[in-house]
Amino acid sequence: MNRRSEYHSAAMRHLIALLAAGVWRWATLLGLVLCLSTGCSSASSTFALTGAAVDPTYFCPGGANNAPYDIHATVAVHNGNNSAVAIRAVTARMTLISVNGDWLEKLGSSYDAGTVQFSPASVSPGSTTTLKVTIPSACTSDKYGSSGSSFADYQVIIHVATSTGAFTIRAENQHEIIAA
Repeated sequence: MNRRSEYHSAAMRHLIALLAAGVWRWATLLGLVLCLSTGCSSASSTFALTGAAVDPTYFCPGGANNAPYDIHATVAVHNGNNSAVAIRAVTARMTLISVNGDWLEKLGSSYDAGTVQFSPASVSPGSTTTLKVTIPSACTSDKYGSSGSSFADYQVIIHVATSTGAFTIRAENQHEIIAA
């Protein structure tokens, strides 16, 4: 083989390597674009929790000692899928974010309500609905008039496990407990 053909052979190998690298880059880019456009995460890109709210205020009865009560929450849900989405479980966590007066819990304390009641159990294809959630809670309060009133605000996070993945949303408002 002469010098000129060695040069052409090396140039041809280099050109083939560059083309292969370019094709690989384009294939990778195309794969990434397809993945992002079809929702390659664990949760469906066409099912979404679009808003949430909780009961704004609860007046704890005077003299209550760990008295149970329910917090009602609503979660706006949109199912853009072509099939129904099953709601498998809903859990809730409340975190104390502000206090005025005496309070038994410290700022930042969290209460995990665990699995809570909810309805409906599924969302029809192409529909928007409201998921109704009932979160069990409890409060303690002195008798009214025996001391100064106090109150605390809780941030509520709701987790929804569905047949298309897991979703989390924070209530747009806080839940306030007013006690004696």
